[in-house]
Formats: sequence, C-alpha cells, structure tokens
Amino acid sequence: MNPEDIKTLIEAALPGATVSVSGEGGKYEATVISDAFDGMNTVKRHQRVYQIVDEHIASGAIHALSIKALLPDEA
Repeated sequence: MNPEDIKTLIEAALPGATVSVSGEGGKYEATVISDAFDGMNTVKRHQRVYQIVDEHIASGAIHALSIKALLPDEA
C-alpha cells in the first residue's frame, strides 16, 4: 500500500472528507477531517477510521497508522 491507496479508501468510506496520508514502509500518518465524526469522541473517531483500513492492517499491508480525526471546525 502507499499513502494514495489509503487516502482513496478513507475518502470512499467517508464521502466529503478531507484526507491526507503520509508515510512509507507500512507506517503511515493520516489526517481525516469529516462531518461524519460529529458527536464522536476521539476514540470513536479513530475506531471509525481503523474500521475502514482493518483488512489492510490484518494483511500486514499497513503495519502502523497514526490518526488525527477532526471535525471541520477543529481543523
């Protein structure tokens, strides 16, 4: 996987989200800004993003993913 692949996955699952992903070698950092996080605490937001990429974490394609999950007014 590369950062663009991860970005595409997250954007497909969270329409309207602004997503940026960086990193390499299985270790990535993602910033996700979305209205979909409204009413969610930080843990729930991270869990939502992890659900999207879980299959790729399980396969080893993504070794580590650091997440910043924000509402638009928090960005």
